[in-house]
Formats: sequence, structure tokens, C-alpha cells
Amino acid sequence: MRTTVTLEPDVAAKLKELAHRRRASFKETLNDVLRKGLTSQAKAGRSEPFVVKPHSGGFRPGIDPDKLNQLLDQLEVEDFSGEARSAE
Repeated sequence: MRTTVTLEPDVAAKLKELAHRRRASFKETLNDVLRKGLTSQAKAGRSEPFVVKPHSGGFRPGIDPDKLNQLLDQLEVEDFSGEARSAE
């Protein structure tokens, strides 16, 4: 099939350089690059779906979830009192 394609200058330069290194024609190089790109796109679409593996998110023994605000307050007081001692 014959068609006209407008390539960006940087893409055309890379294709010409690749064709020169391979000692192949521009047409052969362009077709090879397109085939590889299209094949990799098809393979990328067939990847395995990501599966979330749930796990128990419970608290450690001795932690009462109903008293988390009290624990936070206690930690803030301890942090504040530790800073006050270090400033002296």
C-alpha cells in the first residue's frame, strides 16, 4: 500500500540514521519500526490485571480504637514536655 505520511524532523532523522546503521532502505526500516511498535502495543494491552490482596487491618492487642483521641493527646503531651526539657 502506498501512502503519504508527514514525519516530524527528529523522527525522520532517527529513522534515516537507523536505516544507515542497518544498511537497509528507509522504507524497510520504517516498516520494521512500525511493526515492532504495533506489536508491543498489542502485548501491553494484554497484561495481567492488578489484583488487590486484602489483609487484616486490625489494631495491635491493647489498643482500644474508641480511645485513639486520648492516645493522641497523651503523645502530644509527652512530645511537648520532652521539648520543654530540651529547651532548658
